[in-house]
Amino acid sequence: MNYRHEFHAGNFADMMKHTLLVILLQTLNHKPSAWCYFDTHAGAGCYDLQSKAAAKTREAVSGIGRLWSQRDVAPVAIQKLCDIVARFNPDLAPDTTPRFYPGSPCIAAALARTQDRLVLAELHPQEHRLLRERFRGNSRVAVHARDGYEMLKALVPPPERRGLVLIDPPFEYPDEFDALIEALTIAYARWPTGVYALWYPMKDANVVHRFYRHLNGSCLPQMLVAEFRVALAAMPLFTACGMLLVNPPWQSEAVMNAVLQYLRVVLAPVHGSNVVRWLDTYKK
Repeated sequence: MNYRHEFHAGNFADMMKHTLLVILLQTLNHKPSAWCYFDTHAGAGCYDLQSKAAAKTREAVSGIGRLWSQRDVAPVAIQKLCDIVARFNPDLAPDTTPRFYPGSPCIAAALARTQDRLVLAELHPQEHRLLRERFRGNSRVAVHARDGYEMLKALVPPPERRGLVLIDPPFEYPDEFDALIEALTIAYARWPTGVYALWYPMKDANVVHRFYRHLNGSCLPQMLVAEFRVALAAMPLFTACGMLLVNPPWQSEAVMNAVLQYLRVVLAPVHGSNVVRWLDTYKK
């Protein structure tokens, strides 16, 4: 596995993905019983936006960089995400954008309570080393150097019975969408009460349509789809992403739609778009 998220940390896709992650985990926190969080492709945990990799793409400039100045008037979930980012930048001067951006494991850890637990998988050797160092000494976080899909097969259902699975692969392989469906189907059969969040890029409309059709024909329950785009569909670059949700919290559709609308206005006011819909309403 060659992918390193440092090149893309803090970009528009992270703003979408991590805001929805905050909504899901905060909803789990409404009940006192413990939850378990699984992250199949956890990455390094935190990223330096002034590194050579981040400076090469400058994707964070149009993501967290653009959102940061608007955070005080943002919806609650976006404010919470920015509060977490601020913890990783304690000496940040006023009117200065963050240097460090936390990945999904650190966001989940920031929202976890003393009774909650995290299980993280990362195969890239350097990313795994950084992730393990990040959580060294934290007994509530288990870091595995193993395939994330295999981890799910081995470890669900968790003893907590409540929780969330984030599947966020690097999409280095042409059959990644098929792997997503297989992993989700197996995990859901073993843990039907878990919440599942699958993130994916929307680079090829035909591939995404095929993904939706296969899910519609599966034995999975009704699924919620959130899509976020920052440029016209005809653009050849990576400009859109989606998140599929199984067992989304009650009434989360309206909350997610509101935060995506805000992100669209701030990050892509001209050609941006967003949609939140139930998958059974999908028509090619």
